[in-house]
Amino acid sequence: MSDDVLLVEVADRVATVTMNRPEARNALSMDLLRALPRTVGELDADYDVAAIVLTGSDPAFCAGLDLREVGSGDGGPLRASGASGGTDADAAARRGPMPAGRTTPLIGAVNGAAVTGGLEVALACDWLVASERARFADTHARVGIQPGWGLSVLLPEAVGLRRARQMSATGNFVDAPTALTWGLVNQVVPHAELVPTAQQLARDVASNDGAAVARLFRTYAENAEGTGAEGWANEARVAAEWQGRAFDPDEVARRREAIQERGRAQQG
Repeated sequence: MSDDVLLVEVADRVATVTMNRPEARNALSMDLLRALPRTVGELDADYDVAAIVLTGSDPAFCAGLDLREVGSGDGGPLRASGASGGTDADAAARRGPMPAGRTTPLIGAVNGAAVTGGLEVALACDWLVASERARFADTHARVGIQPGWGLSVLLPEAVGLRRARQMSATGNFVDAPTALTWGLVNQVVPHAELVPTAQQLARDVASNDGAAVARLFRTYAENAEGTGAEGWANEARVAAEWQGRAFDPDEVARRREAIQERGRAQQG
């Protein structure tokens, strides 16, 4: 499965999706804006895909909206992002860089600059592994537009409100070590190890009970929409329903032994 602007490889139940416009630093053209949510949605619906890794063709992860397309005609990418306040016929692109309701874990492998819309693509991932070359910036205010894909919610969740305000108000770049300290990324690795590290994490996901992972991710999403008390109540309800229909003590014991063996191996 591949597209000119998006490359997809599937192995060991792990899909690796690569934004492939290196000459434009993987800027979000209308073609890429259409292909990205469509492709991730198809992979999310594929039972044989347990986890997805998203990266960019070097040297950048994603430079944001393709401003050449924005300036050359009707501003399609800008309207599709929701940033212009206008409407666009391409509803799939307008929803944002990822499909709604996704439950397949999506790991961002940030290989270079992730700027503005590119930062929003990164924030739409479930967690991030960064190359030592990764850099992050919110330049919406420098361009003179507003975010439309949830940055004002997701960035404070990742780094805290004060740091999010700093990034948005200054437009300054944050390097990989700072992004790690701030909680924007989960780990930083040498550039050559970036995609292999993300793929190994994806294989770790694939080694789990896929239905349980999907239900956990759905629970996270449900809890994010309510208060803390509602989240506690929702988790209790989900656990009771899940254990009521899927609980097998012998299978749980077997899996616990496997977990203990895995823990001993990882200590080594």
